[in-house]
Amino acid sequence: MAQKERVCVTGAGGYVASWLVKNLLLKGYMVHGTVRDPGDDKNAHLKKLENASENLQLFKTNLLDFEGVCAAIAGCTGVFHVACPVTAGSVPNPEAQLIEPAVVGTKNVLNSCSKARVKRVVVVSSASAVMMNPNWPKNQAMDEECWSDKEFCKAINNYYCLAKTIAESEALEYAKNSELDIVTVCPSFVIGPMLQPSINATSSLLISFMKEGLESVENKARPLVDVRDVADALLLVYEKPEAKGRYICSSFEIRPKEFIDKLKSMYPYYNYPKSFTMGDKEVKLSSEKLQRLGWKYRALEESIHDFVKNYEDRGILHKP
Repeated sequence: MAQKERVCVTGAGGYVASWLVKNLLLKGYMVHGTVRDPGDDKNAHLKKLENASENLQLFKTNLLDFEGVCAAIAGCTGVFHVACPVTAGSVPNPEAQLIEPAVVGTKNVLNSCSKARVKRVVVVSSASAVMMNPNWPKNQAMDEECWSDKEFCKAINNYYCLAKTIAESEALEYAKNSELDIVTVCPSFVIGPMLQPSINATSSLLISFMKEGLESVENKARPLVDVRDVADALLLVYEKPEAKGRYICSSFEIRPKEFIDKLKSMYPYYNYPKSFTMGDKEVKLSSEKLQRLGWKYRALEESIHDFVKNYEDRGILHKP
């Protein structure tokens, strides 16, 4: 790149965002990363990335603080809004813990982008904003026209899905009523190696499958995608001028039994679940729109090999 382009990544220390920052730095971008605390050890991995010393600047930012968001985005031509609250277990106050941070945080980012005259914003949504739709035709793959039903999400107390659905739909509505160019990406269940030191929710589930000897696991079909393929997709929709609207980002649909059988064949010495209970219907997501843009994804075996090696190298899994 003749002149280094400056972009902002919100929640830069997270699982997906860390890989995105790595990719951006390797491609010569100047990166502004928003984090809760630049001095925190959980963000130290960002400073060790190639080209980080020259091209990465971390901003202490809470996305509910509009002025702080404006300071991080100032001077940027592009923004990747990746940050999103994720809570483990039950949520006593979903409005305050999930919905408000997701929706107000997204609005603050978009208003800051308008103020800074940013050329393109990539908003990371989730397949959770697609899949919770009981009225979608049963044998039809869910594509970008499919949205999670907000009332259904409330009825089953799935407030993460509700927050993601509201935030994404409001982002696309914002695009219609402003000059801001907004693209959204909906990754499915993200697997693969971690760059960040803390274990995220999806990695925690995979670890439990391999070391806890669980009595029983629900054999519920899950759509999967490698974290590195998500980072590639985010950069692709940012750099391709023809990218428009919404993109589902998912590689495989697989049930835990099939997934764990694959793990067992590669790593027979771990402590796997003993049985599986009946799961619900198949889930089929279509990433055709993203693939037509040029997105490719790696083999499932490669993802499995790389995340197991990553966990073993860190001492999270102990190879006998």
